[in-house]
Amino acid sequence: MHIITLTTDMGLKDHYVAAIKGKIYSLKKDAVIVDISHEVKPFNILQAAFLIKNCLKDFPENTIHVLGVDPEPLVNFSQPEESILPIIMYYKKQYFVGTDNGIFSLILDTNKWDGLWAIEDVLSQPELMKFPTKNILIPAACKLANGTKPKEIGSEKTTIRKAIPLTAVIEPNVLKGSVTHIDHYGNIVTNVKKEDFHRVGKNIPFTIYFRQKEYYIDTISLGYNEVPPGEKVAIFNDADLLEIAINKGTPENGGGANTLFGMRVGDVVRIEFTPRGSRNTLESLF
Repeated sequence: MHIITLTTDMGLKDHYVAAIKGKIYSLKKDAVIVDISHEVKPFNILQAAFLIKNCLKDFPENTIHVLGVDPEPLVNFSQPEESILPIIMYYKKQYFVGTDNGIFSLILDTNKWDGLWAIEDVLSQPELMKFPTKNILIPAACKLANGTKPKEIGSEKTTIRKAIPLTAVIEPNVLKGSVTHIDHYGNIVTNVKKEDFHRVGKNIPFTIYFRQKEYYIDTISLGYNEVPPGEKVAIFNDADLLEIAINKGTPENGGGANTLFGMRVGDVVRIEFTPRGSRNTLESLF
């Protein structure tokens, strides 16, 4: 039994997802298919990488992840070495199959892969690019699931294309992050990591501002239910990222944090730390 996960920007309106699942079952009848998401915004590799990174630790060894977001290769037939090709990456004892469009660097962050191979079939069969997820990525994933070694599918590779991740900015007594994801509940997920938060201001009073200081929170809770339903709350989620939410609020009932605060992906979240004895702390006493 092999698990093959799918992350795509295909949506569920059309036949595309059914087609790639049909292809998997035709090549690996006992495959276990897990849909991570098919609702990634078109061509948004930042969002796709975020979703994959946040569930990677929950999958067993040798899981095969198919990355069907902006998957079309870019082939330079006169200079093949300049082509953007599909690749296989082995990382944290799992396989990733996708096109080298920058998404692999976002998944890795600052870490190093354990193996990397370029799938060069498209150089001799350009017709495969008509539906690259089905025609290139899925067959490669199924070969891996059937026991084929990566080196028998592609040639070893030593570099990947780099994409620039959105990272929080650290300044004296200030941590500036941004909204990287809004989930199904309307919760606002930021790129502020718990370790950075504690590195800048552990045990120091703080205020989290969003929407140009129109809204703020000055407490980190362990869970949503530490505040009454309908109240705003800040937590560090399962991925240790700062999340702002409304307890029991959802977009459907008009109470999602993104709806109430007017927040969108890319908006700034600012955390100001006020060390005891600082001018700001003293002024608050009068």
